[in-house]
Amino acid sequence: MKESLLANPVFAMACQQFDEVADLIQIPQGERERTKWPKRLITVSFPVHMDDGRTEVFFGYRVQHHLSSGPTKGGLRYHPEVGLGEVAALAMWMSWKCALAGLPYGGGKGGVACDPATLSLRENENLTRRYTQEMLPFISPETDVMAPDMGTNEQTMAWMMDTYSMNVGHSVQGIVTGKPIRIGGSLGRRESTGRGVAWLALRVMEELNMPAQGATAIIQGYGNVGSITALALAEQGVRIIGISDAYGAIYNTKGIDVMELYRYMQTNKSICGFPSAEAFDPSLLLEQPCDILVPAAVSRVIHAGNAAKLKCKILAEGANGPTTPEADEIINQRGDIYLIPDILCNSGGVIVSYFEWVQGLQRFFWKEPEIFEKLYGMLGNAHRQVRKKSKELNISNRKAALAIGISNVVEAKHIRGLFP
Repeated sequence: MKESLLANPVFAMACQQFDEVADLIQIPQGERERTKWPKRLITVSFPVHMDDGRTEVFFGYRVQHHLSSGPTKGGLRYHPEVGLGEVAALAMWMSWKCALAGLPYGGGKGGVACDPATLSLRENENLTRRYTQEMLPFISPETDVMAPDMGTNEQTMAWMMDTYSMNVGHSVQGIVTGKPIRIGGSLGRRESTGRGVAWLALRVMEELNMPAQGATAIIQGYGNVGSITALALAEQGVRIIGISDAYGAIYNTKGIDVMELYRYMQTNKSICGFPSAEAFDPSLLLEQPCDILVPAAVSRVIHAGNAAKLKCKILAEGANGPTTPEADEIINQRGDIYLIPDILCNSGGVIVSYFEWVQGLQRFFWKEPEIFEKLYGMLGNAHRQVRKKSKELNISNRKAALAIGISNVVEAKHIRGLFP
């Protein structure tokens, strides 16, 4: 019954990862059930006035995975294929991510099934405000804090904050993170995930005695995370040779000027047609030789069919769940790829979201160098924990990261006990 309610390949993948690690660290069955299943599964439908006079009904979701360590925390995505199972998987991964980073959060995730590219600004605002209104009984700065994700941005968060604040009668900065600086956002929040991915990749290069100058990287997915990762790597001398987005891919072994590409995208809204690189088959981009491969788009793009064909030395997972368990097994058997697992690699965003939440609660804001110093300190600490656990138990980096995150959640639940 529980499995059928959340039937989805991404959720099945998250559950498989959990079950394997739960067996590894020997979680008792009762605590395993408490830790695995989401606390709340919220589904709403709501009407929105469209610009052409129609009233269209949209379906929205929010999953709060656990609240044993504090409020739930996680993004809100707008995408045509958003469903309850996918959102539940993302909320589960966020729980382990927050616990690994040492944040006082459980995992949350939300979504609305829509295509934001087809919505006008007014329609997007109407949809966001109505979704927020439907969520009012379930969210607060102490219960559930949302953030931008695929298809949403700072403006989305501003509308959410305003809707919530108008309902409670005063400004509440802590209800969302990733909002504009002018209304309580944090410096560095927009760049935090991508800069965190790049920082960890460069740290691993140091461990492997690989010089950054002249190294090569391929970025699959060129949204906020992928583009910032590319810029941060390029700043350190890494040559970006391949990039893809939702519309196509480009490739140039001599290197792609990412600043020139940034300016090109301001006008063209896509990397396609960029004059300083050749068009390339997106399905083959992941298999091209490089030092650093960054999947920064959607889940399950590295699978049993292409894992053996990867030609990278470092796999830095900017996306959530980009590598299936079957691909993990192939990569582990190969032994020639250093994997930085997603719940570590892309945790920079939720870490700086935590900083933003704290700043909003205190009404005291930090300077950008202080934010990145704290971010890199927490990433470094989590990375050291993962490497230590991996060596102690002779397991992969992914299982080590999951083992730390899951065991921390189990411990929190055990300490609090079970309310009658």
